[in-house]
Amino acid sequence: MKALVLNASYEPLSVVSVRRAVVLVLHNRADVLASNGRVWRSERIDLASPSVIRLRQFVKVPYARRVPLNRRAVFIRDANRCQYCNRHAENIDHVVPKAQGGTHSWENVVASCRRCNTKKGGRTPEQAGLVLHHKPRAPRRHSWVLVAIGTEPDPEWEQYLN
Repeated sequence: MKALVLNASYEPLSVVSVRRAVVLVLHNRADVLASNGRVWRSERIDLASPSVIRLRQFVKVPYARRVPLNRRAVFIRDANRCQYCNRHAENIDHVVPKAQGGTHSWENVVASCRRCNTKKGGRTPEQAGLVLHHKPRAPRRHSWVLVAIGTEPDPEWEQYLN
């Protein structure tokens, strides 16, 4: 299980294991904002298993957190569906092929099935007679969380990710 770590300003910082979140709470470095319903027990205390924690001190982050452009992230953004025919995706495809000057960017990469990728080859969708169902775009601001956990986030996290 995972826990969302928020900065003192309630900005999402990272996703950690529940065990790491418990350690931060026990060392008085964080407070539990939401629990997943389980309880960690010891000889002296019972601690609600954290789902969302907030650090007590502000941590300055020297960079803007972005989703890395990789296969896993593209499949999550495109819901594992081919953007040409809506079948199960197996490959990633550059809408404007790199050979024709296309870039390796969020706005030019989509998930595709093997059949559509082979049919398209080194051509644009128009040249290959394919229609792109959704225009590719960069993920939303906190989409890195989805990539970090690989599945849908805990419903308790939603209010902190919007």
